[in-house]
Amino acid sequence: MKKKLHLWHRYCGLVIVLPLIIISLTGSILVFKEEIDHLIMPELASVNASPGTRLSYDNLHSTIKHNLPNYEIGSWEIFDDGQTADRVYVLKHGTDEWFKVYLDQYQGIVRSTPQAVDHYLTDWLLDLHYKFLIGETGLWFTGTISLILMFMGISGLIIYRQFWKKFFTLRLKVKRIAFFSDLHKLVGIWSAPVLLVLGFTGVYWNISEIIHHEFEHADEPPHLVKGPLYNHQLSLDNLMVTAKTQMGGFRATYLMFPFEPDLPITFFGDVANTSFVTSEYASTVSFDKETGKQLPNYDIREAPFFLVAVDSFRKLHFGYFAGLPSRIIWCLIGLTPLIFAITGCYLWLKRRKPKRRTQQKNEYVTS
Repeated sequence: MKKKLHLWHRYCGLVIVLPLIIISLTGSILVFKEEIDHLIMPELASVNASPGTRLSYDNLHSTIKHNLPNYEIGSWEIFDDGQTADRVYVLKHGTDEWFKVYLDQYQGIVRSTPQAVDHYLTDWLLDLHYKFLIGETGLWFTGTISLILMFMGISGLIIYRQFWKKFFTLRLKVKRIAFFSDLHKLVGIWSAPVLLVLGFTGVYWNISEIIHHEFEHADEPPHLVKGPLYNHQLSLDNLMVTAKTQMGGFRATYLMFPFEPDLPITFFGDVANTSFVTSEYASTVSFDKETGKQLPNYDIREAPFFLVAVDSFRKLHFGYFAGLPSRIIWCLIGLTPLIFAITGCYLWLKRRKPKRRTQQKNEYVTS
């Protein structure tokens, strides 16, 4: 059984080596997506202001509508750290296509024209990481890769089930094949827990997205946005005050507008007294899109364990649950498939050579 498992582990590694390297490299880069955006396009992504001085939601909403009369707002990423510009996602009238704009929330300036959601470098890398640039088909592909990654992590721990004995085993003054074997095992032992987390969370998101697209809405034609789907006379500031009043400690981080007929206006955010792995989008407060009447809240502090666990996937996958240290660790471990690829392919090629020589010798003797 161990021999068969080792064989499957080896061949699965050879099959997914290239896509796994792409996913791993892009994932490691995306750990620092915000910093990269600020570095390469500060005129769009960066602001310089005092936290807490952003303009009102109603003021900014009017600015967006004035500058983009042929678009409807779909969602809005909200920041108030004095450094990061808001990101607003809009839909063009007569289509179901999403576009992205940057908004200076402190000066009320729309900084960019609407661009495709994968237009900017890090957004393109995100699409490559998540869907391999091939849309819904890419969800199946990356989901399969994540499943194989989980299998390889589990099978590796089973194959080297006494792995705790080799936590620090790396022989240096040995033949290259022995050194590469030690390096492959050592890196696998240290990175396996994180890679299993990355694989499991990736599989969950991919499966959820596939179910949403392929099964829940498979027979529904796309909704073409032709105009506002909510009452523009509603005051977003008043809705925000209500949200804070109804849910103690609520801080808005994301605002979703109705981009389909049956959707409400929803504020996503975080609340106090939660786990360090609870995401910044964990709780929601929703309102009727026409009357502004408050709908039932979703408070993560009152949610069942399963939903709390699912919410933690975001911070666990991207590694920002403990600030910069955890992000650096996640970034480095994301690069380990490069080591697996180099050492694994080298070991596979070296072990094939003796078999070929033996086979050639047998053929020579037979002839």
